[in-house]
Amino acid sequence: MVDWITFFKYLLVMAGVTYLVRMVPMVLVRGKIKNNFIRSFLYYVPYAVLSVMTIPAIFYSTSYIISAVIGLAVALVLSYFNRGLLTVAVFASATVLVVELILKFV
Repeated sequence: MVDWITFFKYLLVMAGVTYLVRMVPMVLVRGKIKNNFIRSFLYYVPYAVLSVMTIPAIFYSTSYIISAVIGLAVALVLSYFNRGLLTVAVFASATVLVVELILKFV
């Protein structure tokens, strides 16, 4: 059975933390950031965070690590040649499916 009071306590704490993480930088930094190092650092933060969240999921979402590596390679090659996100996702997923089927029967 769900303890609703505990659930809402956790929900309130997480909402507060999320709000503070977004609000504190806006309060502390009023003007435009002029330091080139900090500006370039902040420019790459979203890409770094997305990579840190995505790369482990790629390798642990398949039954065989080799299928994940081959699917990632296909995605990187298609991305290098400026294919769209849907095309990259479909071909990488299809590659993983085919490789897993081959490995299953070998």
